[in-house]
Amino acid sequence: MNEKQGLSTQCVHAGEIADAHGSPHTPIYNTTTFKFASTADLLDVVDGRKAGSLYTRYGLNPTVFALEQKLAALEGAEAAWAFCSGMAAEAALFMTHGREGIACIGDAYGGTLELIGSQLPLFGVRTHLLLGSELDLLEAHLRDGCGLVFLETPTNPRMEIFDIAALADLAHRHGARLAVDNTFASPVNQRPLELGADFVVHSATKYLGGHSDITAGAIMGSKELLAPVWNWRKNLGQMIAPETASLLARSLRTLVVRVERQNATAQAVAEAMAKHPHVERVFHPGLPGFHGHTLAKRQMKGFGGMLSIEVKGGGAAATRAADRLRLFALAPSLGGAESLVTQPTTTTHHGLTPEERARRGISEGMLRLSVGLEDAADLIADLEQALKDA
Repeated sequence: MNEKQGLSTQCVHAGEIADAHGSPHTPIYNTTTFKFASTADLLDVVDGRKAGSLYTRYGLNPTVFALEQKLAALEGAEAAWAFCSGMAAEAALFMTHGREGIACIGDAYGGTLELIGSQLPLFGVRTHLLLGSELDLLEAHLRDGCGLVFLETPTNPRMEIFDIAALADLAHRHGARLAVDNTFASPVNQRPLELGADFVVHSATKYLGGHSDITAGAIMGSKELLAPVWNWRKNLGQMIAPETASLLARSLRTLVVRVERQNATAQAVAEAMAKHPHVERVFHPGLPGFHGHTLAKRQMKGFGGMLSIEVKGGGAAATRAADRLRLFALAPSLGGAESLVTQPTTTTHHGLTPEERARRGISEGMLRLSVGLEDAADLIADLEQALKDA
């Protein structure tokens, strides 16, 4: 694949295997094992002297190979590993490159915060959860030997923006690595590896999948750094199924057109909500008054399809508004063709204590919106009727 080809072209063509019957995309190889003509041929694959299919749980499967080449191309990476979920991808990354210590900056998905803050320390891993306002504490942890810095940008659910290039430089000066969860932005809007990050992580369930019909994850990076992650994926049983890999490859072919449409619609929704009398605050990087807008303009090509709003009247008012929505489905997750609404205190961050949510600025009155492919005017009208007298 020509590296100068555009992202849309790579979404369609990267990684595809030429099929003997003329299929324009890679078939589903849902077999568990693959036969060899001889023991010598088998050992060539087992010992890594030749690329080839062997056993699907290992990831040595043609459908998975094709997907991973496409995923790598989209983030401009040397390699990519596909997983059964985004949390599986994070867990394998942390077990491989986080054993010397992990510093998580800013807000993150609630499951990520639980894994880093509560579960990994059970195995003796030193972890540090820093707010975005506590970046001045990061260097001390790096001097103390912390080996991995992890962050989302934009963050879930407050859309906080972090300077990837500056954080990569700081981490590298202390011999550490930087991993960026690029789920909210997608490679259409943001390219962390080009800004100096060592790893990109995705919950491919979201924008990469784009249709709310698969659960998957991915890690992209250099071949050298990803090589040791492979054994963790294999032995933790985190492999993506070939059927899911095929569905994800299908979805990636329309990634650019979907995300660009969602960018534009979310911008319109955010601007409308910023003027609404029943909305206290709007969190969206595309709003000029949003903290982080200038940085987002510098390191992002688009502002994404996610936004959060704080409803005047607190948690009860936000709940009433969410329950009244008709086009926005009341459901967790994000990035699909249909618009979704969730109250972070009841779903994504329900597992955090009220005190921790308050410390992070995740209020009871917050609603997180995932803007889909509907017409902007219809979504705005839906929000306006739901917010009326909420």
